[in-house]
Amino acid sequence: MEDSIATDQKIDFCTTPDGVKICYAISGSGPPLVKAPNWLTHVQYEWQSPVWKHMWEALSRDFTLIRFDQRGSGLSDRNVKDQSFEAWVRDLETVTDAIGLDRFNLLGISQGGAVAAEYAVRHPERVDKMVLYGTFARGFHHRGDAVSTVFDALKTLAGVGWGSSNPAYRQVFTTTFIPDATQEQQEWFNELERISSTPENAVRLFDVLGQMNVVDRLPMLEVPTLVAHVRQDKVARFEYGEEMATLIPGARFVPLEGRNHLILENEPALPLLINELRSFLGVKGDDIPVPTISPSPADLAAPYAVVTPLTDREVEVLKLVASGASNQQIADALFISINTVANHVKNILSKTGTSNRTEATAYAIAQGLAGPAAVSASG
Repeated sequence: MEDSIATDQKIDFCTTPDGVKICYAISGSGPPLVKAPNWLTHVQYEWQSPVWKHMWEALSRDFTLIRFDQRGSGLSDRNVKDQSFEAWVRDLETVTDAIGLDRFNLLGISQGGAVAAEYAVRHPERVDKMVLYGTFARGFHHRGDAVSTVFDALKTLAGVGWGSSNPAYRQVFTTTFIPDATQEQQEWFNELERISSTPENAVRLFDVLGQMNVVDRLPMLEVPTLVAHVRQDKVARFEYGEEMATLIPGARFVPLEGRNHLILENEPALPLLINELRSFLGVKGDDIPVPTISPSPADLAAPYAVVTPLTDREVEVLKLVASGASNQQIADALFISINTVANHVKNILSKTGTSNRTEATAYAIAQGLAGPAAVSASG
């Protein structure tokens, strides 16, 4: 099929029952594939982004791909009263009704997996098949105290500096979402975060993400489902994908190697995912060639993998680094010399596989060592 099919997209709008204008984009040709909404979207900006473009082009070669910006983000209305999981599901209903789709395949990525699953439970007669990638059934407040603390810290960080011209606030998210990204890809993702939502809406979205829970709904699904998940994903851990596949009757589970929550263009996992998706959804034709690249143990290690555990003193120093304290402030707080602090910071960066204080802060957040108050102070 010619690549020209994926070179353009049509952007349009529809209005929800509560008066919210939703922006959606249509690209490609073939059977309809609707992508449920998820965190961090901007249908126009993504179309040129090296973080997303390869995925949308690949899917647009075989499907009529429908994507849309959830309320409060992207080109959809930003100032909305109802920001809730129920509203997200209604937005999906609104878009599919506005386009006039009777039956279609459904794609859920990250948080969109829960939205897609809930829609499929309510409307099994309209969904042919469903594909879930990097998804989770329960929000972070339903996953345990440590995870809840981490995401509360990230929420505070978003509220403090999401719209700031300083990308340091957003770099924590970028490093967590795509740790193996190039500098160009990181810069694009930082900008996507800035333009996709206001700080106020980012905080509201975090609140909904924390509380959503479709665990009890998954066993009700009657739609054939494929679940794929990257083994070293630090945004949605591998066991979250396993849980989804276990709870959905008859679901097929496909593990993928990698560390990025969003699969980048040069990863062997990308053609593997596309091939699995095409086969599952009944697309005829040759598979996309998969590079014969064997990931090294270092590539498969978790982001910021600790080769040697941090000492108790290094943990204390790391917590202060994450709070935004300078070396002199850390020295004063711990009653040690500034040279000793510098040596501790050097050891922390080496042990955690980070290269600067911003990345070390991201590591501290991911490990639950930096709470909301500490992150707020880091600005």
